[in-house]
Amino acid sequence: MFKRMDEIAIEIPNVERPDPNAAAAIQELLGGKFGEMSTLNNYLYQSFNFRSKEKLKPFYDLVMSITAEELGHVELVSHGINKCLRGSTDYKEPDNTPLGSVKDVRLSYHFLAGAQGAMPFDSMGNPWTGANVFNSGNLVEDLLHNFFLECGARTHKMKVYEMTDHPAARAVVGYLLVRGGVHVVAYAKALEIATGVNVTKLVPIPSLSNKSFNEAWKYEEKGLHTKLYTYSDKDFTAISQIWKGTHPEDGQPLEVIQGVPEGYPIPEAPAVEEEFAPGISQEDFQEIARRLKMAGNIAD
Repeated sequence: MFKRMDEIAIEIPNVERPDPNAAAAIQELLGGKFGEMSTLNNYLYQSFNFRSKEKLKPFYDLVMSITAEELGHVELVSHGINKCLRGSTDYKEPDNTPLGSVKDVRLSYHFLAGAQGAMPFDSMGNPWTGANVFNSGNLVEDLLHNFFLECGARTHKMKVYEMTDHPAARAVVGYLLVRGGVHVVAYAKALEIATGVNVTKLVPIPSLSNKSFNEAWKYEEKGLHTKLYTYSDKDFTAISQIWKGTHPEDGQPLEVIQGVPEGYPIPEAPAVEEEFAPGISQEDFQEIARRLKMAGNIAD
């Protein structure tokens, strides 16, 4: 079960500087092979299919907790894409080609198949596929795959960060670099406990510190790279048997947080009339409000 809050992980800055091509690049971090939809669904199905979870509870709890965080990352990246697309076009009468300014953008599907919003695709417009999910049932093999997946995701985030200086894009990617780094270390520690091999000596991959990225190091300054959340009020406490000791990069003590991190309001998405979204006129709003009042027996 998932507990839903009307929040996202960080506050994404409002910038009146649309950048559809930056949005296209960020799509790789959503629907690419190493994107958030892949990390989410890899861990989701591994948690569904986990064998001997009572005997191996710390590992099960770890995968379950990271799964919940990845769901929030899918949400966050989607809102980052939306912020980069915001304001790409203006309302005009249809004969005045209100969408003409975006016919040559790299990923026109944002405008043709949606209403300037995120979609479950990679940066080239290929739909995300369940073929990206790996679930062998073998604990060590799955953990090793997850470590590799998080390292690949980290590489892609760095490249997207280097592609655009859009403030909304960099805010999202910087945060994800830090939180993804937590998952890299978590799976490395899990492998060490399961096999005796000190995989943390490989960290970081690539060998570039998050402190090299302005939008990442500020979260490390707050110690966010040392915290692993359970995303549960009372369950998954056994991850403390894995997430313990110190961070392999800076020696800071690791901490398990029962519950969820502080959230921020989900951004309001304005109407895009040239995209017929939401397609509700002022008169329609008034009529809907009247019907809601009637249904709720609310007096004017």
